Amino acid sequence: MSAVLGNAILASLLIFALAMVLTLVRLFKGPSAQDRVLALDYLYIIAMLMMLVLGIRYASDTYFEAALLIALFGFVGSFALAKFLLRGEVIE
Repeated sequence: MSAVLGNAILASLLIFALAMVLTLVRLFKGPSAQDRVLALDYLYIIAMLMMLVLGIRYASDTYFEAALLIALFGFVGSFALAKFLLRGEVIE
């Protein structure tokens, strides 16, 4: 791996970590439930992107599979939370 790629990966991981901290602040401080759900969505997207960057860094397929699982569970969780906020129940 070249030095430029290593530095870019390190910078992107630091920026993702900062974004995750700011998202956690919004998650705990959000004025409404909708803001908290959006923060939770953004949190799983950032986690998925971090896993993809780590997969590039370590050249391992395991990180890509974990990112796929995070995306899948995040989508299902977002759908369930949105349905709960709209109707008050998840399962009809």
